[in-house]
Amino acid sequence: MSAKTLHYPSPRHLHQLYAGRDANLAYVERAFDVKLVSRETWLKIEGAAAAVAKTEALFAFLDEARHQGMSIRNSDFVRITDAFARGEGDQWRSLFSDPVVLATHRRTIVPKTLGQKLYLQSVLRHPVVFGIGPAGTGKTYLAMAAAVSALLKNEVQRIILTRPAVEAGEALGFLPGDLREKILPYLRPLYDALHDMLEPDEVTKLTEKGIIEIAPLAYMRGRTLSHAFVILDEAQNTTPEQMMMFLTRLGEDSRMVITGDVTQVDLPRSKQSGLIEVRHILRDVPDIVFHTFGGSDVVRHPLVQRIIEAYERYKNPAGEPPSA
Repeated sequence: MSAKTLHYPSPRHLHQLYAGRDANLAYVERAFDVKLVSRETWLKIEGAAAAVAKTEALFAFLDEARHQGMSIRNSDFVRITDAFARGEGDQWRSLFSDPVVLATHRRTIVPKTLGQKLYLQSVLRHPVVFGIGPAGTGKTYLAMAAAVSALLKNEVQRIILTRPAVEAGEALGFLPGDLREKILPYLRPLYDALHDMLEPDEVTKLTEKGIIEIAPLAYMRGRTLSHAFVILDEAQNTTPEQMMMFLTRLGEDSRMVITGDVTQVDLPRSKQSGLIEVRHILRDVPDIVFHTFGGSDVVRHPLVQRIIEAYERYKNPAGEPPSA
């Protein structure tokens, strides 16, 4: 038998490592065949020497994740524990060896959950990434931060932000007012995110120069988007034809991030969502990554996560996998 006591700066620090749930400590005991005792600022591990070492490595990894600014959620804790129990600790340590930090002029942005970190790593490494999940997971905001960071580092020459104007049926010519007045209600969330990362005069200047372009999806047709970071938001409201049109705009030295929530489709019932269909069409294509967020990645008010989980239970009471 062997024993090891791990010490931390405060009780809160230690609690954050296991999501503040005693049930998670019991989960580790079963997974590693060890006994854990937690008091205030320390955690004692007892068991076979190899099991104690594995458990110590698990908590060292969790501490590093916390140090990188992430909030360890319950589902994250279980997922990481299972991986370390299977002997996959080295892969996870490699995954976290370099912190992901995105610098913009107004703030520095780091992922807050494990899912956000995996998503951002994909965005930085692959030319086409799909971020699919519920509201509040940061899928669009993080893509915007990656785009702004890439522009400021001269990795791309421009940012193109687009989303389908579903309520207008993309028939913007029939709406009153000039182009800006017509599309602003649909694109306001993208403007809000930009103003969170750049000074207002910067946004105005870059938009006037065409370095930042914010336009409805209909205005992407017939173009080739080169040397650009392109984001398609609310992609669940694209038709299959629109999705194919958008993806085939990808030009030289460009990146695309497509975000959406497949549970919030606003298309007429007779129309299939392009985001739902594209997962089946492109899932095996190299360099195209699909990242799915869950309720544990919600970083808004804690109640938002509980609301999402309640809806998921209501729609799927028996725990069957979703059909889409």
